[in-house]
Amino acid sequence: MLGNQSDYSLLMHHHMVTVAFMEDSNATSNTSDPEDDSMDCVQLRIPQELFLILGLISLVENILVVLAIFKNRNLHSPMYYFICCLAVSDMLVSVSNVVETVFILLTEQRLLDVHPGMLRYLDNVIDVMTCSSVMSSLSFLCTIAADRYITIFYALRYHSIMTTQRAVAIIALVWLASLTSSTLFIVYHTDNAVIVCLVTFFCITLVFTAVLYLHMFILAYLHSRRIVTFNKRRRQATSMKGAITLTILLGVFILCWGPFFLHLILMLICPTQPFCSCFFRNFHLFLILIICNSLIDPLIYAYRSQELRKTLKELVLCSWYFGM
Repeated sequence: MLGNQSDYSLLMHHHMVTVAFMEDSNATSNTSDPEDDSMDCVQLRIPQELFLILGLISLVENILVVLAIFKNRNLHSPMYYFICCLAVSDMLVSVSNVVETVFILLTEQRLLDVHPGMLRYLDNVIDVMTCSSVMSSLSFLCTIAADRYITIFYALRYHSIMTTQRAVAIIALVWLASLTSSTLFIVYHTDNAVIVCLVTFFCITLVFTAVLYLHMFILAYLHSRRIVTFNKRRRQATSMKGAITLTILLGVFILCWGPFFLHLILMLICPTQPFCSCFFRNFHLFLILIICNSLIDPLIYAYRSQELRKTLKELVLCSWYFGM
């Protein structure tokens, strides 16, 4: 699909570090053997308007989540601070997608004429935002998993271990590391080492989180059989509810981002194979799945947290009332 767009669109629409590899894949498929060309490839055509609509909906949803957490003092805890940062990470995807799609639509309709150098600069900014989103999302999923782990197994010491100051320091460190690594990834995007680093980080965070949750659920089950008092039982149930919520978030993240990371892996191991070439042609579908992750996450927050759901309802009703 990239090859069919205008020069401006090509500059704008490569999303993160995959531009060089996508162009190489398209060039390879165009010069491949007749046997490869004869292979039937299913390629879904996704209109740019769909990117724009989903991006706007996701942006509004995540803004509401951030506002709800700031508004409700009952949600002022380390876990919800981390969830707020996760929502901000999703907002980065939404903002970069909306800005990019608007520029693509305007340039394709000849309504906007911008110097190619400016477009390249804007494209790099969008790429850094998108890359920062995936890095920070993975980091905050791990952080929330660790927070739930401490809540369950060090309940009496939780407030001394996970203080507000430490939570803020962790948040600052995650954002600094995400922005720095993303900038380096974009600067050196033509190097295969960038893809290796991204895939390795993805795998490490998934293994870390999976091991933590497995240990968490096994020991929580064993502990629940020994609990006698009502208060302890209720505290355990509340902590496990938070762990289950984050398990759902992790599962959705894997489903939505998995095809994109599989795309990166295939770029390394079989860039010229017919099957891989067919897989590469559906890159825009993987981008839609990434946007869907940003759209689904706020729904999970609201569904799993009654307090957050109540605050979101108040914000929506308030905005509707003042909008009349």
